[in-house]
Amino acid sequence: MEALAMGRTVFEVLLVEDSPGDVRLTREAFKEAKVHINLRVASDGTEAMAFLKREGNYAKAPRPDLILLDLNLPKKDGREVLEEIKQSPALMSIPIVILTTSKSEEDILRSYSLHANCYIPKPVTLDGFLTVVKGIEEFWLSIVELPRETLR
Repeated sequence: MEALAMGRTVFEVLLVEDSPGDVRLTREAFKEAKVHINLRVASDGTEAMAFLKREGNYAKAPRPDLILLDLNLPKKDGREVLEEIKQSPALMSIPIVILTTSKSEEDILRSYSLHANCYIPKPVTLDGFLTVVKGIEEFWLSIVELPRETLR
């Protein structure tokens, strides 16, 4: 398996999502993954940043290999989270997949201008959603070489 050939046995994925239904669907889709995935969940932007900065209860949080980020979040908007991550030398190398209901051209352009690695509108059907998550797993966790740590 390519992931094992890359020297990885476990991938850390941070899902930043406030919809319990979408969290459940993402978990289900990753259960059938070709690689072992530890899926961590932050339900709002403030919690996501605490996790990434290893603050408070997240002092021992693992560095994610990949972030799946919804744009429409409580407390701190996903756009703000994206901008903060990409401005941080310690976090900017973590790939971010925008996974959101918005198909707004403004959101797409802004996400890419803030250095999102890709933008995927959430499908409205269960099968479509499962296909998207499996595609993310196959591309980002089986084909792409991901950074392990940040350059200092």
